[in-house]
Amino acid sequence: MWNEKKRILVIEDNEILLSTMQFVLLREGYDLLLAKSGKEALALVSDETIDLVITDLALPFANGYEIIDRIRKSSINNEVPVIIISGYRDDNSIVEGFEVGANDYIKKPISPSELISRVRLRIGHA
Repeated sequence: MWNEKKRILVIEDNEILLSTMQFVLLREGYDLLLAKSGKEALALVSDETIDLVITDLALPFANGYEIIDRIRKSSINNEVPVIIISGYRDDNSIVEGFEVGANDYIKKPISPSELISRVRLRIGHA
């Protein structure tokens, strides 16, 4: 029986962090879609079936809160788990993330082992 790889949309405008997450998640066997802006992410959310979204909050063209809101209102990905990865460490940012529909929040800097643990918690192994 054929098992498709679980697909993760990673939205991050920092090239170094995006490359790091890409390396870690590909090594674990996940299929990835990458977006460097809110605009790119919104196009992918509308067109692709996704198992998990990992998003930064501070993004060009649409912030992470707007992306999560659009995901929750979409017809094909409205129940997909969302993990926020952000440098915002204040309680208000964290609470707002959960209020718009995020399932988890990781404060930057992130460790690869924490990222993998939280991804597995949401969607299991690749």
